[in-house]
Amino acid sequence: MQTATLTIAGPYLIEQHYAAYTPEQNAVWAELVDRAYPELQKHAAREYLEGFDIVGLSRERLPNLNDISARLEPLTGWNATPVRGFLPAPAFFEMLAARRFPTTTWLRSGDSLEYTPEPDIFHDVFGHVPMHAHSVFADFLAHYGRVCAGIEDQAVLERLGRLFWYTVEFGLIRQNGEVKAYGSGLMSSHGECMNVMQGRCAVHDFNLDEVINTSVKVDEMHHLLFAIDSFDQVFDAMHVAEQRAAQGRL
Repeated sequence: MQTATLTIAGPYLIEQHYAAYTPEQNAVWAELVDRAYPELQKHAAREYLEGFDIVGLSRERLPNLNDISARLEPLTGWNATPVRGFLPAPAFFEMLAARRFPTTTWLRSGDSLEYTPEPDIFHDVFGHVPMHAHSVFADFLAHYGRVCAGIEDQAVLERLGRLFWYTVEFGLIRQNGEVKAYGSGLMSSHGECMNVMQGRCAVHDFNLDEVINTSVKVDEMHHLLFAIDSFDQVFDAMHVAEQRAAQGRL
């Protein structure tokens, strides 16, 4: 694991004590996967489903981050790096720029299957990591981190945060005439995914201006999300946003 360059994030890095997971925790993981994956086979983007197999996720046991990283790094250079919890923005951006995805190691309890107020290993790995096996998405995410690491204007970072929220966290894509999900918040929340797929959430075509001007609400189900046509579209939007930020127009 390459940690020498993580000067800001270094204090937040930990080890995953894989042998310490209990049979009860593995049973909770299995229940979470059993609740989510059958629906995702119908509603998830093909890139997510391909990534799920590539990184070796299964229902039988919690993921070993070293094993996942060994599969990911030869493909896209990404590594699932264990951290102690929420990171301050500079540390988060530094890790993304270095292709080190900050990954929590704790797992929600059996009485919090649908929602936790902060990310756990199910959200981080089941939700995020499969997409890191896709080269365009992986490059976009690293570029996002590099750009944001160089910005101090909080208003600009907030707008770029909306781009992250409506793509990485709650992104949709049109494939074969259907809306499919790829954002981690949809992958790891059965309720959020069904909210979209059962028509209770409006879906607009992805438009950078609308995305960066749409406020984020974290305390309710989404009423509006955005569907891209390809992952190249997200990367292109990031380049446009970067240029606008450099010119003071974002």
